[in-house]
Amino acid sequence: MDTLFTNLTTFLSGNNASLSDILFNYAFFYPLAMAWMWIIGGLWYYIRWENRNHGGPDTPPETTSYPPATILIPCFNESINVRDTIAYAVASEYPDFEVIAINDGSKDETKDILDELSKQYSNLRVIHLARNQGKAMALRAGAIAAKNEFLICIDGDAMLHPTALGWIVYHLNSGNRVGAVTGNPRVINRTTLLGKLQVGEFSSIIGLMKRAQRVYGRIFTVSGVIVGYRRSALHRVGYWDENMVTEDIDISWRLQMDHWDIRFEPDALCYIYMPETFVGLWKQRLRWAQGGAEVLMKYASGLLKWRNRRFILVAVEYILSVIWAYVMFSIIVLYLVGQLVPLPHAWQVASLLPHWNGVVLGLTAMTQFAVSLIIDKRYEPKKQFLLNYFWIIWYPLAFWLLSLLTTVVAVPKAIMKRKSLRARWNSPDRGVRPAEDIES
Repeated sequence: MDTLFTNLTTFLSGNNASLSDILFNYAFFYPLAMAWMWIIGGLWYYIRWENRNHGGPDTPPETTSYPPATILIPCFNESINVRDTIAYAVASEYPDFEVIAINDGSKDETKDILDELSKQYSNLRVIHLARNQGKAMALRAGAIAAKNEFLICIDGDAMLHPTALGWIVYHLNSGNRVGAVTGNPRVINRTTLLGKLQVGEFSSIIGLMKRAQRVYGRIFTVSGVIVGYRRSALHRVGYWDENMVTEDIDISWRLQMDHWDIRFEPDALCYIYMPETFVGLWKQRLRWAQGGAEVLMKYASGLLKWRNRRFILVAVEYILSVIWAYVMFSIIVLYLVGQLVPLPHAWQVASLLPHWNGVVLGLTAMTQFAVSLIIDKRYEPKKQFLLNYFWIIWYPLAFWLLSLLTTVVAVPKAIMKRKSLRARWNSPDRGVRPAEDIES
């Protein structure tokens, strides 16, 4: 521990600190500090707002009014999944809603399937776009065609929990400044190691982070796979930007900079398929990383305004994560170069293997995973709780490395991207479909 505090003092003072010392200290202290901030924030959110019962997802509170809502489902080449998605959407336990599916120029049988389903379900409407315009334009077309003020947007392969719609509308209807409500995606496909790792990731990183960010007032991004919007809020900020590679991050920042509140509702469950190949996962995370970089560059000047001060902590959190990625990349490069040519002593990285600091980070990571899984266990099948904890042991090695590499690649891509280039989507890796039914 004396070495720990000596290194910290040296790092803060900058006296006689070598380049490798500075890099290693930042690489250690940043994830350590962020993990504990997420743990404390997540626990505070759970105790203050979430701890309603322990028997599973709650039923939304009864209210005196149930305003009508519209479920928007943009689809592109979703012939394999869209039947299930529509079936779950129309089965929502809510008294008054419509479903609008937007076929964004699909090249498979999506169009024919949607036309068939529109005859089967009376509250389903279908919009066909002649050619692929991108998810942002598909959502905009659906929002314009919708009859209602409250819009719930899900992906073309997502399956809503029966009470999810009620939970989202409950929040949107609770205050005039609630602009959006993001739900709680749950990963279905768990047959491979990548699938199992992502179950823990959505709990220990994404879920815990949203809880913590909600505590200090601003959320970096809604989950595009399940989110509800107030249409008047969308209209005020100009709807989704078709040029941004991640329309969900962009709309989250614009709404909050226009002083709309975004809430997180963990009981608004939605079941999703995630990539289970390295290529599919790489493409998805690269897009996420590029979207974050694009948004930061686009709205950086707005962060200097006093009225956006509550957003500064979220932006700083993201900036520090980008710096961490480049620091880790620099450490790896210095080590590899040092194996080939002599480097100055201050630049030398003797080993990439973790020492005492790796043990501290490992114990902190396991504490974070334990807290998040305990919070999230009410949303998971009981038999899978301990299994998820076992598989998440491998998370830091796999996903921290993936995160730093995608960030290093994404930032220059975002800088060099043509501003007029419209973001279009391709059919993503949906992973391996499980044989068993979803356990709700």
